[in-house]
Amino acid sequence: MADFRELKFKAVTALQRNVVNPLARRSKAQTLLETTGRSSGRPRRTPVGGRKAGREFWLVSEYGTKSQYVQNILADPRVRVRIAGRWYTGTAHPLPDDDARARLRTLPRYNSAVVRAVGTQLLTVRVDLAD
Repeated sequence: MADFRELKFKAVTALQRNVVNPLARRSKAQTLLETTGRSSGRPRRTPVGGRKAGREFWLVSEYGTKSQYVQNILADPRVRVRIAGRWYTGTAHPLPDDDARARLRTLPRYNSAVVRAVGTQLLTVRVDLAD
């Protein structure tokens, strides 16, 4: 089972990195999470699905701490989020004790279905928005 999960992780992340994410980043409607690369120090923009609720933005990472953007958050939690074309600054907080499957039921349906289908280590992330 572990071998299948690793193979699935490698296949899905390669598809996301090389095809899906470059196309999605071009869409003005796509929500983006901008982290600071933990090695390069450069901005890294990742298309995400999630929902703004008041002064918070919620998302679920399908690969938890294996996700590059989550590793970047752990190194530097200061992020930016582009929602409906507007950039917000904030501080990201991985929440391993949150029920990620229940959280997905509160987030956009299509993205949540994809995260459930491909995810192997779901992790909720809350971004406290500053502006």
